[in-house]
Amino acid sequence: MAYEYDTENVFAKILRGEIPNDTVLETDHSLAFNDIGPQAPVHVLVIPKGPYVNWDHFVTEANAAEITDYTRAIHAVIEKLGLEPGTGGQGYRLIMNAGEAGVQEVPHLHAHILSGRPLGKLVAAP
Repeated sequence: MAYEYDTENVFAKILRGEIPNDTVLETDHSLAFNDIGPQAPVHVLVIPKGPYVNWDHFVTEANAAEITDYTRAIHAVIEKLGLEPGTGGQGYRLIMNAGEAGVQEVPHLHAHILSGRPLGKLVAAP
């Protein structure tokens, strides 16, 4: 499938330095920053620096270095914030939305890391 990347999306503008962000972590291929409209006490977004629309686009077109860096950056944020449940942290929720049914609002791959309070059920039954 061919994915069309919108170079004017908000995350592309953040990556170009046109919009400021509250950086939590930056690596060669990834950027993590606090969400400007947090849905929990901890709400960090992690994006790849490459022009990827969603997870499917990323895993089919990113190179191994980008994939490794991105997945490890997500874990590095979790570790940095002390959220790992096996090490005394309270746990977290990791969310990626893709496409219309997934309610993806920004057409640039991003993972939400949420924590800091009980988050309730992920999806309510209809």
